[in-house]
Amino acid sequence: MTKFLRSIDFWDLLLAAACLAVFLYAAIFVPNFVSGFNLSQLAASASEKALLILPMTLLIICREIDLSIASVLALTSVIFGLAVQAGMPTLAAIPLTLVFGALLGAFNGFLVSALGLQSLVVTLGTMALYRGIGYILLGTGSVNILPPAIVDFGIDNLPGTQIPWTIVPFLLLAPIFAVVLQKTATGKRLYALGGSPEVARYSGINTRRIVLALFVLSGVVAAIAGIVYTARLANARANNALGMELDVITIVLLGGVSVFGGKGKLTGVMLALVLIAIIRNVLALNQIGGDAQGMIIGLLLIGSLLIGNYWRSLEERLSRSRALRETKG
Repeated sequence: MTKFLRSIDFWDLLLAAACLAVFLYAAIFVPNFVSGFNLSQLAASASEKALLILPMTLLIICREIDLSIASVLALTSVIFGLAVQAGMPTLAAIPLTLVFGALLGAFNGFLVSALGLQSLVVTLGTMALYRGIGYILLGTGSVNILPPAIVDFGIDNLPGTQIPWTIVPFLLLAPIFAVVLQKTATGKRLYALGGSPEVARYSGINTRRIVLALFVLSGVVAAIAGIVYTARLANARANNALGMELDVITIVLLGGVSVFGGKGKLTGVMLALVLIAIIRNVLALNQIGGDAQGMIIGLLLIGSLLIGNYWRSLEERLSRSRALRETKG
């Protein structure tokens, strides 16, 4: 366990150093990067991804994945937009949207936990299903006439600061997720489930209930992200957040969460979020388009996996070498 913690701490330190290096480079060489307006826009643009990495981290730690998370965001965005367009009060439309998010997540969770299907395959199917339902409900059009309170939430900052309101849901939820994962018995169960599902099951952990709960949680958080996305762009569309699930998975894996489950911390994932948000912002300021940005982020992920694999193999060799010396001694 000590060796594992050291490995994670090293990765967090490496990510923090990378964030600092990229930030300093941008501050010196990229015009307008350190302006209050740009930094505010940087935070706002990362608002939805910041929310989605929270449940995705827990799922991957448990050897599961939710490829439909961006489609849930889009469908709940459509539901929210149609609700307010129909005249429903905002305070009623928000809980309605969250309930729909929970139901969408529960459908994924039921197929995985109760029927024993692979989450990769299930959520690959519902990724298309949920977005297709969004197109059935709204077509290729959009809802872009929203109540002033929603529009203000999407464009305004906290009074007297450059902190956008859209990042506030993440700032409220992230500490809760971190504490639950690192400091509670529930977090220990998640790591145990990811480390060895069979052992966790024989230890008395209700693995099916945990998996179902995680997918419901993923749906609810994606619905929150759907509301935030709708407010920030001032429209609800079925193609909102198209492809965002790939960015979210990239951030989680870059943050040090093992694709094989059982390892990872939210601190590393949050550092990866900051790193990718800064890189995307710098590329945008340099007039580099979305396709090129995606290519660079993909290369960054591949590089991080190669470095991570090298570091783990190095640790294993050092561990075997130490054990051999102790045996001879």
